[in-house]
Amino acid sequence: MTGIMPHPRITGAIRYTSKKPELLDQERGRENFAFTRHASGAVTLQAHCEIEEPRPTVMRDILYSIDAEGRPMDCQIRLSLDDEYLGSGWVRFDHATGMAECESHGPTIGRLRQAMPIPDGLDGFGTHPIVGDGYLTRCMDLSKGPHRRLIKVLLPSPDHRGATPPMLALVTITLEYVGEAERTVPAGTFACRHFRFVDEGAMGGNQHPPYDMWVTADADSIFVCGGVGGYMQTWYELVSLTR
Repeated sequence: MTGIMPHPRITGAIRYTSKKPELLDQERGRENFAFTRHASGAVTLQAHCEIEEPRPTVMRDILYSIDAEGRPMDCQIRLSLDDEYLGSGWVRFDHATGMAECESHGPTIGRLRQAMPIPDGLDGFGTHPIVGDGYLTRCMDLSKGPHRRLIKVLLPSPDHRGATPPMLALVTITLEYVGEAERTVPAGTFACRHFRFVDEGAMGGNQHPPYDMWVTADADSIFVCGGVGGYMQTWYELVSLTR
């Protein structure tokens, strides 16, 4: 047979645990993911996420594609809250016209359509799976060495757990490249880059606590481990990886 083009694929799983004293190191959720690289250089991410603590529980499925230039192309999202349908949506980025659009539905919002200009200097689309957070760090210029800068990201939900029906929201947050370090997790030992998200713009209860993460120091940028402080007290570890 001729004309068959193999597609490089990476699959893995992340375990969610708690750092709250009363739930220390107890499993609170999980995530299964897959990256598929297309012949064009585009990448498609699939992720299934389950959050069991804190309640209400959240289940999320996403299918997200990024073009060869690292720009968001489209994303499909479906969410359940306490095992009941919360909402689903489709987001598309048209870089030729400079527009982003979202078609979504949910019991609390009905049928919704949004259209907005793609913001100048957009650094990416935050899909909410943990592995997507790691991939987003590719927007940092590592040639500058350790540094921090404000990044501009569109989200399908401004909620810290992404637990609202899909709607476009623009956020800015500080992303810091801390440096390189080796980390060992159940999936193995990896040379990593250490990044930190710091929410310096939001005020009060809407401020996201500092979020440290270690991502593979290679072209794949796979999330290895990390955690969120403050009121969230969460930890995440890569437990399996197949390339």
